Amino acid sequence: MRALYDSKTKTMDDRGIRELLEENAKYKSWLEVEVALAKAQAEYGFIPKKAAKEIEQSAKIENIDFEEMDRIYQEIGHGFVPFLKVLVKACPEESGKYVHYGITTQNVQQSGQLHLVKRIHDKFLKLAGEILENLAKLAEEHADTVMAGRTHGRHATPITYGYKVSAWISELLDSIERLEESEKRVFRVMMGGAVGDFSTMPEVGPKVQDRVAELLDMYPMDVPSRNINTHKLEYIMNLQLLGSVCHKIAQEVYQTSIEEIAEVAEGFKKGTVGSSTMPHKVNPKLSKGIIANSQKLYSLASVGSYSSVRPYEGDSSQYMLFDGLMEEAIQLMTEILLRAEELTRTLTVNKERMLENALNNKGLDNSEYLMMEMAKKLGKDQAHSLVYDIAIRTAAYGEDFYTNLKANNMISENFTDDELKEMIDPRSYTGLSSDLAKKMAKKAYVKAKDLK
Repeated sequence: MRALYDSKTKTMDDRGIRELLEENAKYKSWLEVEVALAKAQAEYGFIPKKAAKEIEQSAKIENIDFEEMDRIYQEIGHGFVPFLKVLVKACPEESGKYVHYGITTQNVQQSGQLHLVKRIHDKFLKLAGEILENLAKLAEEHADTVMAGRTHGRHATPITYGYKVSAWISELLDSIERLEESEKRVFRVMMGGAVGDFSTMPEVGPKVQDRVAELLDMYPMDVPSRNINTHKLEYIMNLQLLGSVCHKIAQEVYQTSIEEIAEVAEGFKKGTVGSSTMPHKVNPKLSKGIIANSQKLYSLASVGSYSSVRPYEGDSSQYMLFDGLMEEAIQLMTEILLRAEELTRTLTVNKERMLENALNNKGLDNSEYLMMEMAKKLGKDQAHSLVYDIAIRTAAYGEDFYTNLKANNMISENFTDDELKEMIDPRSYTGLSSDLAKKMAKKAYVKAKDLK
């Protein structure tokens, strides 16, 4: 499975993530789990210490005969046993007897996958930290860059671009917190055997599992049932929420970079081609990649939810599906985060165009400000009716707001010309936009430093 927009062949630095998605990484992770199991069992006297030591020395990727493994697979058709047989063969004969002792295939495969995902997870958090730092710089630099606030696709009251970015920072911080907080539930090992009740080693099973978790820097399952998948579902859902934040950023960049708005633009490198037929095209390639991969990512948890309720103590249709779902979620998230980091780092902000667009309605966007000032004299309801009539007439007939305000006796009696001009200037009504931008920039810098 591959991401929809895969930059594998591009020059984008993947921070070492894709190496962890290759087949060799999977086998190395299985070997690490087998070694941890042998060491833990030896510590509790379940297997000889000499056997555990020799298994550790032998369980190296370079000792695995992959050709033989493939030959065995063609013969028996089991996905894990061929690996196990060549691992046993790589060990001294006596110690090989204790490889994979008292556990079952899924114990190693599931624990191994989550062990690998945990390493990728750490890289995801670092990437999220880089995005946070990029956003902090944007929020700080544009804390006072005035632009039109928009609700329902129309101008609302003015904001600053730094404020817009502060909202992205807030959601990104929440997503990072969710991922970190879920680690103790998600990254767990299972060593309970065929049905998860430690039937092969009841005296030491839970202690062995605890020790394996400790050796792998993970957490043990309270009940190591092969039919428990909600922790994997939780992780996929948390990735979806993180993807949603990146998706929102990309969607806003995509929308506000169109020529009619032109408030931002993706970073452009000379020589980049947007279209095979239209020479002028410079497409938002980073944004569209984030949007497409995020939409695909959202579909995965619903598929997993149906499969996680399979009956009884184990079902291979469930394992196979969850292996694929987790792998695809990781690939999609990798693309999303890599693109989001580059997008937020290279984004160009057109301050002049933002102000021009904010002035497009010639002060109408500040009607709330004027209403609130009149409310001090007339009360909210009467002030709203007064300003509403003037604003709607102005918009409906394409008239000038300032001229219509001056023509109203109640308005002109209470405010001077200069006061009116100031009240309808979008730069005079951005609330705490600047303060919130600076506040969230500081929070983002602190968390980004913590994630490095």
